[in-house]
Amino acid sequence: MSGRASAAAAVLLVLVLLAAGLGLSALPGLKDVFGTETRDRSGPALLESIQDISRYDAASGSFQVVVDLEKDAKYLPDAIRGTRTLYVGAGTVDAYVDLGKVGDDDIVVDDDRTSATLRLPHAVLGRPALDPDRSYAVSKQRGLLDRLGDLFSDNPNGEQAVQRLAAKHIADAAKESELTTRAERNTTGMLSGLLRSLGFTTVRVTYGTTTPGT
Repeated sequence: MSGRASAAAAVLLVLVLLAAGLGLSALPGLKDVFGTETRDRSGPALLESIQDISRYDAASGSFQVVVDLEKDAKYLPDAIRGTRTLYVGAGTVDAYVDLGKVGDDDIVVDDDRTSATLRLPHAVLGRPALDPDRSYAVSKQRGLLDRLGDLFSDNPNGEQAVQRLAAKHIADAAKESELTTRAERNTTGMLSGLLRSLGFTTVRVTYGTTTPGT
């Protein structure tokens, strides 16, 4: 067999294997034979560390974003090399006030113990948490070389890139929202109610670098 014929045969074999990998399960009567079965053989979860948390989670926002991520290769058409993924990412972002940063100088109580002024740090946003039950890929388009790579990859069709991008967009949306404002308002209401139940009639809560009593 000539070298040209050998190369053609090798290409044909690759195409046959690719077609078999992509479409074999769709053949009538073969779905059950070549179907996959999932077994969970994971070991028990191990506790690595415990941390004390002094923050008050005062507000939580729910967000959803549609990510359209396209990766192209120079000088190659998309049908040969390139990917495009349409992904719906849904998750939450919490806004909290770190009460562990409040020191003795940040709390002023009058002699009659009827008036209290508290200075707290501004509310901040936590990291976005994607909800796997509400996040999913709508469509995936891959070139021939990318599909071939998936056959030999340890993590075919990985979605880490679109998940990271979805988390970034959700974090940006949270910054533009009023989550921190709502968190500070809720924290003020919580502390005011708590201190009034202890007998204080006047409660003032400030945030940031404002000096209590001013």
